[in-house]
Amino acid sequence: MIDWDRVAELQSEIGPDGFGEVVELFLDEVEAVVMKLGTRPNKLEEDLHFLKGSAWNLGFQGFGALCQIGERLSGQGRAEEVDVPEILACYSDSKQLFMARVDEFRNVA
Repeated sequence: MIDWDRVAELQSEIGPDGFGEVVELFLDEVEAVVMKLGTRPNKLEEDLHFLKGSAWNLGFQGFGALCQIGERLSGQGRAEEVDVPEILACYSDSKQLFMARVDEFRNVA
């Protein structure tokens, strides 16, 4: 669900301080989009594209994969087939796992 190698790679690339900032920004921006996901059908593809990129950048592999599937369906005019509740549940589960270990990466010098 979480690609911890990607998390470590990102932390290594930007350092602990930058990593903390990226995590905060990720949570703020992703939460804002997740809260309205599915309520703007004409923006579903765009929202899922944003979430996919953000998710993969921070190692949320499963969440990113579901967003990619939904993005493709939306792009094909099949937005009604996107399982928004599944995407939201995956985000919630991923966030919980991530937050349980994120301090390990914030405190690495």
